[in-house]
Amino acid sequence: MRKITTSLIQGYALHRPPTGHSQAHSGVHPLSPLTHQTQRFEPLPPPLGLPPYHYLLETALPGIGALAAQHGKIVFHIVGDTGGIKDPHFQIGVADAMEKDLSLPADQAPSFFYHLGDVVYFNGEISEYYPQFYEPYKFYTAPIISIPGNHDGAPIDASQTSLDGWIRYFMTDAPHINPESQDAQRVTMSLPNVYFTLDAPFVTIVGMYTNVPEHGSIDSVQQQWLTNELATASKDKALIVAMHHPIYSFDNHHSGSPNMADALQHAINDSRRVPNIVFAAHVHDYQRIEKPIVTGTVTPFIVAGGGGYHNLHQVTVPAGTTDPATNATLIFGDSAHHGYLTLTVDAAQISGTYTTTDPPTSPPTTGVDTFQYPAVAQFLPDSMVVSL
Repeated sequence: MRKITTSLIQGYALHRPPTGHSQAHSGVHPLSPLTHQTQRFEPLPPPLGLPPYHYLLETALPGIGALAAQHGKIVFHIVGDTGGIKDPHFQIGVADAMEKDLSLPADQAPSFFYHLGDVVYFNGEISEYYPQFYEPYKFYTAPIISIPGNHDGAPIDASQTSLDGWIRYFMTDAPHINPESQDAQRVTMSLPNVYFTLDAPFVTIVGMYTNVPEHGSIDSVQQQWLTNELATASKDKALIVAMHHPIYSFDNHHSGSPNMADALQHAINDSRRVPNIVFAAHVHDYQRIEKPIVTGTVTPFIVAGGGGYHNLHQVTVPAGTTDPATNATLIFGDSAHHGYLTLTVDAAQISGTYTTTDPPTSPPTTGVDTFQYPAVAQFLPDSMVVSL
């Protein structure tokens, strides 16, 4: 493997992540002249509300609390990296399958779609929101809630403001219909910030914005917010942390992020609360990875980045591989198909089903991967310090 350099050498190209490892490197990654001009940390827009930036699912789905109580659970979709800029067929295949799920019986139909970022490629342009967002989900009648991804936040040049397209739909002062939605009209959302906590029946979802740099980056304000959200999250509900850049990934393109590992492990160690599941995207495939944190159980770290962008990233190791550096184990991986997850959360369990949709002209395949994890609140034992 070639050594990372901070000077330009003729013919130099980015190296691939190390095979068999779940993180791209150890420690803080030095700046590279090949990336730092286009993957800079972008300033955050002003929030709509005051800290701690909570969004009640009831705001978008009036009556969801009573309905979830009646069914004893909540069901929703989750995936990222959906923008179909190069070839829309893969995104349309996933969107159509998700749309059909909404016609399931009331106790099985998803209530909303939690998007893990990279809604629009390559630079979150407003002009791309119709072909990559409004039109593909034209008949997806449930709300779409999102955290931004790096492509949503990376401006083309000085003429564009970071996250302008994302904010224009997901973070508006008052709900309205944007003209660019054309014949696929969808009322805008009023999420309180680019990072926020979704308060839903049976589950709390703490959604981070990991910005533009490769492997992600957050400032000290978001770090303090993350710790507070873990510390104050309801002990009567499951706790999910969502971010765009994954902490672990056995792929040949991005790999996992030590930066995000550092952010989450500090929040866990300071708050003593351990998420039941951590979701991410950025890597264009599906991986379910487990790591032992709390004695007697494992914490799943799930990459769900096959939501529609045409180019999939190859998983480089077979299921059952454990990275000796992080003790993270790949339980299941699929880098041959696009797809999405359906989560069901009740008082006892978080259950998931992964559905694939390739080729787009074929019926979707449900249950490619299924899982169940406890929904009970988990905490670090006294004096224990976790390292991710």
